[in-house]
Amino acid sequence: MVYHSSFVDEEGITNACGCPLLPLKSHIKGPAPASDQDRTDIVDEAITFFRANVFFRNFDIKSSADKLLIYLTLYINVALKRLGGCRTLAEGTKAIINLGLEKVPVPGESGFPFPGLFPLPQSKQEADLLRNYLKQIREETSGRLLSVAYRPNGTPNKWWLAFAKRKFMNIIVP
Repeated sequence: MVYHSSFVDEEGITNACGCPLLPLKSHIKGPAPASDQDRTDIVDEAITFFRANVFFRNFDIKSSADKLLIYLTLYINVALKRLGGCRTLAEGTKAIINLGLEKVPVPGESGFPFPGLFPLPQSKQEADLLRNYLKQIREETSGRLLSVAYRPNGTPNKWWLAFAKRKFMNIIVP
């Protein structure tokens, strides 16, 4: 049974391309609204549920937040693959920063991993809003992922990095 997002019916949440712009506990500038530091946000859910959800080939979508959870699960998988060859926290941080500098595709552009998951943007402004949100959420996820993928002494946590070998929803990550 797949773990679904708890953000089912969030009132007053802006959407871009059918993707909810959920609040984040983030210091990174972007379009996401700020969340309370003591509340769980979508990034916390994605990291918490990753090791269970990565085993599933199908994901029954119950809310629009589940679409974002699917996107973040695949992103975590990509990030762990990049961290796979990094033996220290410093190397891992460099690899994650390079991943964060890559262009973030939106629905309808080549390189977007889930065609059909989100509707195509209706305008350039909507595409830019989604791109900026995805960039912000990817950067926030990367920072938090480093804290679980590496131990406090800077060595890799094999119980996390072993999941880089898994294919999420049968998607082969380069």
